[in-house]
Amino acid sequence: MEVKAGYRQTDVGVIPESWNLHSLRDLSNKIMVGIASAATHAYRNQGVVLLRNQNIKSGYLDDGDILYIDPDYESAFKNKRLKSGDLLTARTGYPGTTCVVPSKYESAQSFTTLITRPDKMIIDSTYLCYYINSEKGQYFFEQNQIGGGQKNVNAGALQTMPIPVPSLSEQRTIATTLSDVDALITSLDQLIAKKRDIKQAAMQDLLTGKRRILGFDTGKGYKQTDIGVIPEDWEEKGLGSISTIFVGRDLKENNFSTFQDGEYQYPIFSNTVENEGLYGYYNISEYTGESLTVVGRGVGVGTAFKRSGGFGAIGRLNVIFPKINVDSNYLVNQINYGVKFHEENTGVPQLTGISVAKYSLPIPPFPEQCAIATVISDMDAEITELEQQRDKTKAIKQGMMQELLTGRIRLT
Repeated sequence: MEVKAGYRQTDVGVIPESWNLHSLRDLSNKIMVGIASAATHAYRNQGVVLLRNQNIKSGYLDDGDILYIDPDYESAFKNKRLKSGDLLTARTGYPGTTCVVPSKYESAQSFTTLITRPDKMIIDSTYLCYYINSEKGQYFFEQNQIGGGQKNVNAGALQTMPIPVPSLSEQRTIATTLSDVDALITSLDQLIAKKRDIKQAAMQDLLTGKRRILGFDTGKGYKQTDIGVIPEDWEEKGLGSISTIFVGRDLKENNFSTFQDGEYQYPIFSNTVENEGLYGYYNISEYTGESLTVVGRGVGVGTAFKRSGGFGAIGRLNVIFPKINVDSNYLVNQINYGVKFHEENTGVPQLTGISVAKYSLPIPPFPEQCAIATVISDMDAEITELEQQRDKTKAIKQGMMQELLTGRIRLT
């Protein structure tokens, strides 16, 4: 392959001629493994922080679940104490995943992680972390993992990792640019979490009638029912009285196809919490029109999804057709938020159509049902838009990493 002027071919691909290529060993003052001796006897409620492989995420340290060890025990491992700017690399779980040790964990310890102490005179910690987590960096780990069922990477292999090295100033510019994108992703994650909390609070108020949408409060007050306090103009109704409930049937091999045609028209949904639980196309027990499915067995039992159009149902999946004056959007929110199904004790968690029909819900007048569903739907749409924006930003970041960390795009 022809290499354009100003670039050269190396073991990690084409890089600028002005960049160097070094092994990680040459860029580090130390590469070692954290505490590898049994430490459970030294766990304490407080003491010296002990970070583990599961605390290491791609580009950041997750300290939501950390351990502490006895200072007397820790003193025997002084040479393994972490310094701000060290890199922690997971050996197990997701081998190769790397983060930088923040200043708050100066002098902490780590358990069986890989520790790299970069030479700050020639390599920037954040730049190095981004490269190790990049596609090329992770490919190195895929090629150098050892072990049987549980793959891991050792310090010896890590030392040989080739790193493209621009000048320190360019490293820092690259790291700052990528950090700014990470900050945007973090802010979007925080906003999404906040919007989800707001939605949950709104659902709690709207689906119980505690808060009424403008124009629907009749001023008649509230009443006590078997399902709690609800507005006087709302009713307590069983699912069986406001809907028709069917249950999916067993699937025979000759009843489905991997492609759609005139005979096999409808996708199949089974007991799965995934919205796209497709298994093929089905030509019996088709359900058409607006309906809900409620997972009847296994993981996610009791979870409801709204369905539109024709589909087949298998695996004891409950199919609910709302009757007149029951809004399907309101109903799916009410089931997912307000109903606590009691699973039948049969070894595998399950719900039958008969048991589902017995559950009662608060039902407001139809126009208010629609208004409540619209408010919640608008919140969902806002969250979805933010999630799409975040995912797009993540994709842009991945593209930037491939361009910046190989020198295809220069910032200086």
